Amino acid sequence: MEIIQAEGVRIPAAGVFIEGDLHVPRPVSGLVIFAHGSGSSRFSRRNREVAEFLQERGFATLLLDLLTREEEAIDLHTREFRFDIERLAHRVVSAVDWVDTYPEIAGLPICCFGASTGAAAALIAAAERPDRVQTVVSRGGRPDLAGDSLPRVMAPTLLIVGGADDHVIGLNQKAMRRMTAPVELSIVPGATHLFEEPGTLEEVCRLAAAWCVKYLHKDGPP
Repeated sequence: MEIIQAEGVRIPAAGVFIEGDLHVPRPVSGLVIFAHGSGSSRFSRRNREVAEFLQERGFATLLLDLLTREEEAIDLHTREFRFDIERLAHRVVSAVDWVDTYPEIAGLPICCFGASTGAAAALIAAAERPDRVQTVVSRGGRPDLAGDSLPRVMAPTLLIVGGADDHVIGLNQKAMRRMTAPVELSIVPGATHLFEEPGTLEEVCRLAAAWCVKYLHKDGPP
């Protein structure tokens, strides 16, 4: 699988621009938008590894910085923006809307992939754009922070949590009980919150790719 396009993009979002890294392989089956959270960025080693795995399997990827550089600088000291779910979600929605203005990826079926607080933003975006977001994947996420948007999510959702991340497992189970869309919880044995243990991130890659193969279809969900 040859990557024929790899570039930085700037996406307008309510008076600011957010930055992203776009990779488009050929042939391409769908687009995975990565929403980071809790002080992370589009340079997250873990999400970039997942993105590369998906690119090799024919999926375009868009890794986003949900905060501007100025906001990141403030958040580094105050931590005030990383849990501003409304702000993060609005920017994921802006990215979803932007996709159809960009010829290389316009019309592709979309998966929103969220990590940490980015999972809540991804789910809210799915609720707000049910005609464009076909599926959601969460890695070590906080889907519970999506609140009242959870029952409105129509997209099939995969929640991936480390087996040693007891607190987050409980929060994911809580979120599942509020969802009406098809939802599956996959627990990676022995993994802690950041999936740093040998082989655990590889399992995340495998699970995410299998989910995207199943649910990202140009003619809509199977």
